[in-house]
Amino acid sequence: MKNEYRTVLKSAVVEYEEKKSRFIASVKPINTEDEALGFISALKSKYWDATHNVYAYYIADNNSIQRFSDDGEPSGTAGIPVLEVIKRKGVRNIVVVITRYFGGTLLGAAGLIRAYGKSAAMGIDAAEVIRRQLCKVVNVVIEYTLFGKLQSFLISKGYIIKDVIYTQDVEIILYIPVEQVETVMEEIHEVTNTRSVVEAGENVYITLSEEGKLING
Repeated sequence: MKNEYRTVLKSAVVEYEEKKSRFIASVKPINTEDEALGFISALKSKYWDATHNVYAYYIADNNSIQRFSDDGEPSGTAGIPVLEVIKRKGVRNIVVVITRYFGGTLLGAAGLIRAYGKSAAMGIDAAEVIRRQLCKVVNVVIEYTLFGKLQSFLISKGYIIKDVIYTQDVEIILYIPVEQVETVMEEIHEVTNTRSVVEAGENVYITLSEEGKLING
């Protein structure tokens, strides 16, 4: 897995109508193909009376997996447009199912491509695009007299402070991108004149908003 990738935060369902045809976009973050297939199967059962249940999913780990289905729509007018939206938005580890209830008016190939693409985009936006970044947990222990100076430095550099624990000394827990760990540890020693204990811990994926704000931790 890459050190950073974009996906969606949560599942979402949105509806869109085009010339009386209902398009229901269902989106879910996934990690495996089995999860994608299970989601698709569940929606086909839920919307058993729909005209079409089109889908696309894209999983990128050590090997990339991408699949799509037009589910009876004219070839190239449904599944591929949904997959293209996924790629254009730069997200992965995601499955999108577009359920269509035919409204009686033919949309034509161009109309179908637009409708399926728009539905997919609306669903992905509703599921909230986020970044997953591989970080190392770094623990810093310092005296209280150095806390203000180090905190100001960390904030000015945009480093993510997960927690601050106040005991006999101050313990600061940081999330540092794995490729920056050595540099940051050196900077902390410099700012504190080596009067700090800095230890690198485990690697974890953290979730960030598109603006870089920590969503959970």
